[in-house]
Amino acid sequence: MIETEKKTERVFLVGVELADTENFDLSMEELQSLAKTAGAEVVGFYSQKREKYDSKIFVGSGKLEEIRQMVDAEEISTVIVNNRLTPRQNVNLEESLGVKVIDRMQLILDIFAMRARSHEGKLQVHLAQLKYLLPRLVGQGIMLSRQAGGIGSRGPGESQLELNRRSVRNQIHDIERQLKAVEKNRATVREKRLESSIFKIGLIGYTNAGKSTIMNCLTSKSQYEADELFATLDATTKNINLSGQLNVTLTDTVGFIQDLPTELVSSFKSTLEESKNVDLLVHVIDASDPHHEEHEKTVLDIMKELDMLDIPRLTLYNKADKAEHFTPTLTPYSLISAKADNSRALLQQVLLERMKELFLPFTIKVAPAKAYKIHDLEKVVIMGNREYIDDVEVVSGWIAEKNKWKLEEFYDLLY
Repeated sequence: MIETEKKTERVFLVGVELADTENFDLSMEELQSLAKTAGAEVVGFYSQKREKYDSKIFVGSGKLEEIRQMVDAEEISTVIVNNRLTPRQNVNLEESLGVKVIDRMQLILDIFAMRARSHEGKLQVHLAQLKYLLPRLVGQGIMLSRQAGGIGSRGPGESQLELNRRSVRNQIHDIERQLKAVEKNRATVREKRLESSIFKIGLIGYTNAGKSTIMNCLTSKSQYEADELFATLDATTKNINLSGQLNVTLTDTVGFIQDLPTELVSSFKSTLEESKNVDLLVHVIDASDPHHEEHEKTVLDIMKELDMLDIPRLTLYNKADKAEHFTPTLTPYSLISAKADNSRALLQQVLLERMKELFLPFTIKVAPAKAYKIHDLEKVVIMGNREYIDDVEVVSGWIAEKNKWKLEEFYDLLY
């Protein structure tokens, strides 16, 4: 990978709002957060309302001159456009402004390259970047001469690309081959997990909603967390204890964002499918964010794209300590603060209550000779009441449909 410059890049943001553009202000705010996450100093921004994008230079010619003057006056090194640019627009803007120009998609890809830690994650990001860059191998302009590094150059650099379409296609084919091998291993592990009697929970949500904080709260183990976009990239699955002998698995995956590049959704499909094969999806939402409704819609749209809307769901509104005059929009829901002192007990209780709604209630009688079998049963059920009637223990609780066969050995004494 090409090393980034130690000197902070001074960037200028540009956005164009069309008549049918949704959540434009939110999108520009996110672009600023993304740029800061990538290590840039945002000097200023410019937005324009237009009927359509200019096919050659994206913005109007008069406005382009204003941007050029700003770039010169403020010693801007990079201009970031809040839309997907065509290769032609990208080259024309760079030639007109005399500085590096990247779009929102390339910025997100760059952050993913910075965040990827596992071998699979790095391969997935590399693949997404190559697919994005392939149609942009135009052989001219600043666009393909970024030896200086910086934002937009992490991952496959110019020397690796060889500026040759055939070479890039070969690299894409090679990475896809490597990923198939990794995915085969992941599928084997996933198959074993599916066959397991253990209940599986997946965390899903907008980036920076607090998924990793919740993971750490429930596991007492360290998962990288920070108040920034895409702090977590690689899928992580851990065992957590909810009560007594009952353990479940909890999977934390990459967060979503508006206009997530299709190349990334495609490349990370196998990772996202870690949350597709769960028994319960916990949709984590930042209750303190004024745009949380738009965030919810973005996540639900991506879930629909991944065919995940039929999975049982619990909405968890996080950061309650920072939320004022909050009104939930999705149900069933719980309002919590994952960093509160009592958050672990509260989260365990919330999850157990939702699981009870999905499980089947049961009551069994356990003869003294079979009392030892209760220990194994406790590993897959939510225990309720336990009492003795005439030297026979009566046990009630809740059990998953797939595990009810475990009650068969008690059938002779079932109520």
